[in-house]
Amino acid sequence: MSGTELIQKWDNCLVFIRDNVSEAVYNAWFTVIKPISMENGELTVQVPSAFVYEYLEQNCLDVFKAALTKVFGRGTRLMYSILTDKDNDISQDISSTNTPANGIKGTRALSNKAPLVSEQPLVQDLNPQLNPKYLFENFVEGSSNKLARTAGETIALNPASTAFNPLFIYGVSGVGKTHLVNAIGMKIRELHPDKRVLYVSAHLFHVQYVDAVRNNNVNDFIHFYQTIDVLIIDDMQELSGYVKTQNTFFHIFNHLHLNRKQLIMTSDRPPKDLKDLAERLITRFKWGLVAELEKPNLELRKHILLDKTRRDGLRFPEQVIEYIAQNVTENVRDLEGVVVSIMAHATIYRKEVDLELAKQVIEKSQNHEKKPITIEGIINKVCDYYNISPEAIQTKSRKHELVQVRQISMYLAKKYLDFSTSKIGLYIGKRDHATVLHACNMVRNQLEVNRNFRSDVENIESSLQH
Repeated sequence: MSGTELIQKWDNCLVFIRDNVSEAVYNAWFTVIKPISMENGELTVQVPSAFVYEYLEQNCLDVFKAALTKVFGRGTRLMYSILTDKDNDISQDISSTNTPANGIKGTRALSNKAPLVSEQPLVQDLNPQLNPKYLFENFVEGSSNKLARTAGETIALNPASTAFNPLFIYGVSGVGKTHLVNAIGMKIRELHPDKRVLYVSAHLFHVQYVDAVRNNNVNDFIHFYQTIDVLIIDDMQELSGYVKTQNTFFHIFNHLHLNRKQLIMTSDRPPKDLKDLAERLITRFKWGLVAELEKPNLELRKHILLDKTRRDGLRFPEQVIEYIAQNVTENVRDLEGVVVSIMAHATIYRKEVDLELAKQVIEKSQNHEKKPITIEGIINKVCDYYNISPEAIQTKSRKHELVQVRQISMYLAKKYLDFSTSKIGLYIGKRDHATVLHACNMVRNQLEVNRNFRSDVENIESSLQH
């Protein structure tokens, strides 16, 4: 089969698949697939990692095979070419199982099975303790949260029927963990009204357990939690040091997982960094997907601000949005707080929302104690601005965007730090002193002739000084 014909047929497959899965699943798992060849009734497709291969085989094989049968004909065999080394274009070929992945239909039946406890309360009698304001619709997606959000949307479609069980989300305070897990819970209640969904903080779980011990009804406490279909525990680090509470949660976790119930947890740190928590619990947290919610980058901060102002019916000038995004960098909560503060000042003092007002509010509300500029800080600011991982610029890649980020980082390090060019080169990509000199000259030349480039560098410098 010619390359053109293969691409046409693959596009037809994607049309069929898109009609039969959610947009989130399609975008996350099928747009990354590339058709390689079709020979002797065997279609070979490339996937970017073993993780993608495993997910497709476990959760999407039925629709995948149906699409192949419809477009390529009955008996079409599927072969995956898994990209194991992107830099050197090394891949591993693995055949599809050609059978429904663990039987998705059977999994659904299991997940609806009544827990092995007596007198189970009715679904409608359970208060899920979810915040109805936290939805996927107002959770702004960006590169820093894409993995966790996509996993959450996938779980919402088929709780406990994906590879993401448990789902463990971690990140510093204010990056959206509570919002996301509430959104998952709300979506599950919408799509699966028969599911018993419960959101509870780890602190409240501990308080409930202590109260149960005091009242001699620990068995009732355990039985109640064993009736839950989707259990969401927020701030797992709060269980640190409470050995008996951990033991009880361990048994509840095992029961729910064994009975194909969904577990979702959050923490301010990854499982491996949880202190005074039983190792057997930490091990189980890693059974599914561990996903980080990172601090929002510049682009995401802008999107969050635009979404917040739009939802609140506000109009902020573009330069105000830009200024806030440049200067409020830690978390989503701070961004939303600044918007509220600016509007409060504008209303009370009858002022226009302008750049001057934004500067005044941020100066008062943010901790602006100047921190010394460091080379790590420069690298992070430049990478954040261009939405590039700091690790990427340490590679030998000569991609234009990476070269530019390296050169700007070197230029700013030379400008703001009392470092030799050799030391700068050592920190940034392990380059020699001649490379650093060349980079500084290139940046200076661009600053003189390229207005957009000059604006970018000035914005980065401004963020360094706040």
